[in-house]
Amino acid sequence: MKTLQFLVIGKNQEILDTLKRIIENNEGWKAEIKSEELLCYDYLKENQVDIVLLSSGLEEQFEKDIKAFCENLDQEVKVIDHYGGGSGLLKNEVYALFPNLQP
Repeated sequence: MKTLQFLVIGKNQEILDTLKRIIENNEGWKAEIKSEELLCYDYLKENQVDIVLLSSGLEEQFEKDIKAFCENLDQEVKVIDHYGGGSGLLKNEVYALFPNLQP
């Protein structure tokens, strides 16, 4: 099974902690959480990331900027705008991007 590396970005620490727990409850899924936007750029340059998960509280301009940044990286990074809906919705969003991972 392929390991998926997530970078979860948002402003609400409780939500970030919950998303990390939900993500890592899936076999082979690992999550790093960040609430400071400027740290995300260096993290993406220095680490292999499959999915950037945008959570609540982010400014619209940052969301646009980080999406453009991900498109220009040497690695292929998928971006998901995720603002809630539970673990089932998150799994569906991930499986839509990586259909070969579906159980």
